[in-house]
Amino acid sequence: MSEIIEMFSYGFMQRALIIGVLISVVAALLGVSLVLRKNSMIGDGLSHTAFGAFAVATVMGFAPIWFAMPVVILASFVVLRLSKNKKGNGDTAVALLSASSLAIGTMAISVSKGVNIDINSYLFGSILAVDWFDVWLSAGLAAVVILTYVFLHHRIFAITFDEEFAQAIGVKTKFYDALFAVICSIVVVLGMRLLGALLISSLIIFPTLSAMCFSKSFKSVVVYAAVISVMAFVFGLIISYLLSTPTGATVVIVNLVILVFLKVMKKAPLLWG
Repeated sequence: MSEIIEMFSYGFMQRALIIGVLISVVAALLGVSLVLRKNSMIGDGLSHTAFGAFAVATVMGFAPIWFAMPVVILASFVVLRLSKNKKGNGDTAVALLSASSLAIGTMAISVSKGVNIDINSYLFGSILAVDWFDVWLSAGLAAVVILTYVFLHHRIFAITFDEEFAQAIGVKTKFYDALFAVICSIVVVLGMRLLGALLISSLIIFPTLSAMCFSKSFKSVVVYAAVISVMAFVFGLIISYLLSTPTGATVVIVNLVILVFLKVMKKAPLLWG
């Protein structure tokens, strides 16, 4: 307990905790809709795009977060548009985006001279990379997303399960698609500084799958996903500090353990019955 108290006495750990909790909530809420709409891999593609944008921005001397944000938002619009194509080009677009962005980012770093870049911090995250600006930006994003889900719950539900029906009853589906794209982009850009490009998409997928193990209604899945996401991040952060393991990888492993445990418990009556 004394080590945990000492852990949160450091400023960078306080910032990491606040940002991690806020991003975990937002990613979980967003993840429910994306997973149920079978768009969960969009987060993975956007995180790789963010990696490429961060790398290029650093090499060129630009502010990484401000350079990456519009690039990732643009990419999210392209992927979401292609995912609605009846020919099924969504998965192909994500695959091309992921591979191309990783290649561009890696190439930019490898050919740069005189620029000190830690590629691991981009790929796997670093709790030292976050600052108070990230905290306030994450707080604003969390407020927007939570209020959106509270006041527009029924419309989000309709879009998630039957977009054509939602459009028929007057819901502005294109507006909500654009809103999801922007929010997903911001979550990825902010979250990858903490968890890295290769791991941030796990915050979108794992909590939703865990919540769906014991809950069936949309509302309860949203709530439980947010709770599980926050718990997994906090436990992962504490474990990573105590064991000196990478924060991002530890958080993902905690999420994996929770998911496997819930899957086993769900099947337990069948195994013992």
